Amino acid sequence: MADYHLELYTQEKKVFDGDVTSVIAPGGLGYLGVLAHHAPLLTTLTRGTLTIRKGSEITQFHLAGGFLEVHGNQATILADGLKPL
Repeated sequence: MADYHLELYTQEKKVFDGDVTSVIAPGGLGYLGVLAHHAPLLTTLTRGTLTIRKGSEITQFHLAGGFLEVHGNQATILADGLKPL
């Protein structure tokens, strides 16, 4: 699978900045998955589990809400609150 660039921010700091294979995020209407070359997207995020996959490595966070933007093979998440799982 192809990779794309992800930046993940909280109000305090940049939490993640790197290439990923996929992101699964809790959207307002349910969980959504983002792979490389995804169509442009701007959506709100709700409370739930944020899963970041880089090859076989998986990192998960508890997300309190926020926003997700996907554009030009890059994704940006602005998180209201974030705790590692």
